[in-house]
Amino acid sequence: MWKRLSALPIIISMIFRNCCNSVSVQVGPESSAVKKQRGKRDENDFVRHGQPNYKEDCLTELGHLQGKAVAKRLADERLDRILSSSCGRAAETAMHIAEMHGIQVEQLDFMREIAWKSIDGTEIPERGHPWKISDNMVAAGENLLQTDWEISAYYAKSVFGSEVQRVAKDFDGLMETLGYKREGKFYRVCRSNVDNIVMVSHGGSSTAVFAHLFNLSAPFVCQTMRPDFTAITVVTFDGEDGQLISPRFEIMNDARHILGCTVENVFDR
Repeated sequence: MWKRLSALPIIISMIFRNCCNSVSVQVGPESSAVKKQRGKRDENDFVRHGQPNYKEDCLTELGHLQGKAVAKRLADERLDRILSSSCGRAAETAMHIAEMHGIQVEQLDFMREIAWKSIDGTEIPERGHPWKISDNMVAAGENLLQTDWEISAYYAKSVFGSEVQRVAKDFDGLMETLGYKREGKFYRVCRSNVDNIVMVSHGGSSTAVFAHLFNLSAPFVCQTMRPDFTAITVVTFDGEDGQLISPRFEIMNDARHILGCTVENVFDR
């Protein structure tokens, strides 16, 4: 008989923007093997917002269709809580999922999109845009994994480094309420958790979380983890009570729920 672990697997579902005009979305199938495996787990689904209107901080027509698509993808999942960044575009995406499951959305200010502006108003490389900076670092043959990246010439005058640290600290606070306490570079399983939680957030704040979870530099994550639109990335936490554990990637960049979408599925920075 299968033995339940004191584990809270984390399903990271990144819902990405779409810059095209077409609004055709079709939800694709999920294999029975994957459903069977996922059905045995407590899950957290981290979802990025759909295509936004940044000026109005809301979803576009296509963004709403993307929200409906991910809600349909999660329709068979048991969800106990839905958490969302307090930004409008994330909250609207979360509402599609909430309506499918009939539960309320809880807002989290710390998962709002992060900033990357200049600290003091002076000019900084690429106006601080972290994804463009990571491109420049690769072009120059520089090490993306340097541990002191925050004080490099690219980031020393940007708020990006402090923003990444802020999100990491507050995310650990959330994880501790779920039974996982950060110890050094890993997590201690303090208690079992059977809640299944969805969190809707952003590309930047999610980059900060990935970098922290896997002890990677934020520039490296910016360069190497650029999912397709509405892609799902699965990360699991598995361990017994009292065990020190590390999260693990299981699936990355799964966008089957928009199979048939006529827009180009690439990371839009």
